[in-house]
Amino acid sequence: MSSAPHPLGSSIRSLMEEYQSIANNLANVSTAGYKRQVNTFSRHLIEKLGDAPASDPPLAQILTQRATDFSQGTLVATDRSLDVALQGRGFFVVETPEGPLYTRSGSFQVDGLGHLTDSRGRQVAGADGLIIIPPDTDLQALQISSEGAISANGVPFGRLRIVDFGEEEGQLRPVGFGAYKAPEGILPVEARDVQVRQGYQEGSNVKLMEELVGLIGVSRLYETNMNLMNRSRELTRTIMGIATG
Repeated sequence: MSSAPHPLGSSIRSLMEEYQSIANNLANVSTAGYKRQVNTFSRHLIEKLGDAPASDPPLAQILTQRATDFSQGTLVATDRSLDVALQGRGFFVVETPEGPLYTRSGSFQVDGLGHLTDSRGRQVAGADGLIIIPPDTDLQALQISSEGAISANGVPFGRLRIVDFGEEEGQLRPVGFGAYKAPEGILPVEARDVQVRQGYQEGSNVKLMEELVGLIGVSRLYETNMNLMNRSRELTRTIMGIATG
C-alpha cells in the first residue's frame, strides 16, 4: 500500500522555492536592471511551533506565490553613450521571433547592419520601428534625450519605444537575462512618467542584507518543518505499532 503524501510536504517544497529565489537574487545582486524575485508567504500556526508538545505537533502549512519586485534600482553612472537607464515606471522593448520582450536593462550596442540591439543581440524597438544607426556614425557623438530620442550631430535616428503595463505589471513573466514576457491579452501603453538617462545603468534592486536575513529565516523554517515531519512520522509508527501489537 502506498503512503499518502505528508501534509508538510507542500510547506517544505515552498520553502525550497523561496530558497531558490533568494539564491537567484543573491547571484544577481550586481546584474544591471535585475529585478528581485519574491515569494509571498501564507503561514499558519508557525508562531506556535516552538510551544507545541512533542506528542501533538501542529501542521504548519507554508504556501508561496512568486512575484517580481519592479521597484526602482539605483542609477549608476557609466559614461558610455549606449548605456541608458529608466528613471520611473516603464520598459524598453526588444524584438524576438517569438514576439516582443520587455526589459529594464539598457546596455545597448550597434550590430554590423546598424541596428540598435541589446546585450543579447536582440533588436531594440523604436517608437516608429527599428532604430538604425549608420555605420559611419561616431557612437561617442550619440545623444539620447530624456524622452528617448536618439541623434548624432543633429541627425535624428529615431526614438526608443518605452512602455508601461500599469496595474498589470505584476503579470509579466521573467524569461531570463533581465527580460519579461507579457501573457496573452496583456498589452502595454506608452510610458508617461519615465525619464531616459544616457550614460547610466540601473543597478539591481536586490538588497543584500535583506536577502541574507531572509535566507536565515527560510533555513530555520525548513529545519522546523523537517523536525515536525520526523516527529509526526515517529508518532504514526508508534500508533501503528500499538495497533498491530
